[in-house]
Amino acid sequence: METRIKSDGKLGGDRPTKTLPVPMLETSRLHLQPLTLDDAPFILRLLNEPSFLQHIGDKGVRDLEGAKGYLTNGPMASYARHGHGLMAVVLKAAGGPIGMCGLLKRDNLEHPDLGYAFLPEFWSKGYAMEAAAAVLDHGSKSLGFRTLLAIVSQDNAASIRLLGKLGFAFTRLEAMYPNEPKVAVYTWAAV
Repeated sequence: METRIKSDGKLGGDRPTKTLPVPMLETSRLHLQPLTLDDAPFILRLLNEPSFLQHIGDKGVRDLEGAKGYLTNGPMASYARHGHGLMAVVLKAAGGPIGMCGLLKRDNLEHPDLGYAFLPEFWSKGYAMEAAAAVLDHGSKSLGFRTLLAIVSQDNAASIRLLGKLGFAFTRLEAMYPNEPKVAVYTWAAV
């Protein structure tokens, strides 16, 4: 699969700086682009999907203002701080966001981790695989990451299968925060 990067700036090195632009990635069917405040209605819906609440967690987003706060303090802050973050996954044929996918940097993990979530009507069509493969390619080739992680709830069989197809291997069980159930941590290494 070929991933094209659309950006005026070149990214490189092991640590992106906050002055670098976050590029738009493109695959045969998808655009992956930075989330903006205009994506608040989509984020409000996605973060309140029963599957998101079950497998990822309740982010406390209940209205458009909450969605804008999530975007500002989450993905948009990550772009500024790390040069990467969750991005809108846009289906070229439809034009609107169908999910989000990207690299996150959590203080309690030793490497960035792959995150993704899609609206249920876009499951089982290969979009998550296509988006995640583009993010892994960009993370290793453009951002210089040699090791990436993914965390997944132990009962999320679909995500576990996807991680296996992407080349991730189970590493350990770990509680991400005190008094929370353990999640499965998977590791991917660039070849």
